[in-house]
Amino acid sequence: MRKLFAGMAFIWTAGAAVSSWADPDLADRDRPLNARGRRAGARVGEYLRDAGVRPDLVLCSAARRARQTLELLQLAKTTNVLIEDQLYGAESHTLLSRLRSIPDDAASAMLIGHNPGVEELARILVGDERTLPVKFPTGAVADVRLASQHWNEIEAGIGRLRAFVTPRELDQHHR
Repeated sequence: MRKLFAGMAFIWTAGAAVSSWADPDLADRDRPLNARGRRAGARVGEYLRDAGVRPDLVLCSAARRARQTLELLQLAKTTNVLIEDQLYGAESHTLLSRLRSIPDDAASAMLIGHNPGVEELARILVGDERTLPVKFPTGAVADVRLASQHWNEIEAGIGRLRAFVTPRELDQHHR
């Protein structure tokens, strides 16, 4: 297994990009991205590619907007992608449990999920409130490095926030 920093990398988004409410009859999990969400997903994907982010594994919620966000990221075709129903609306303890079940041959993973679960998971992993923003906007990306060589040993406070980027920040820098 290749080594990244002091341990495994855990790269994740705080959620799918902005969804559309154009059809009020659609179930929440079936809502697509709106135009702003599509732009945000494409911008975040460009940022990730420019930064050389190439996760070994992507765990993606089965919600339509999460799958559309994944598509807009345009990750390498060799990335192992798992679309999982249980990630839709999952609480932080469920997400942490899922991360602990990642096989050690994946040195890095990306989670595309939903708030508040993903935001709470970040707070659990990083443990230092001063390094995390107060609010994780939709489509934000956090790069958390974990001080562990094994996914099944992940626990509270072992993460270090390496980067945090929002679609709005990327738009402002791109102008």
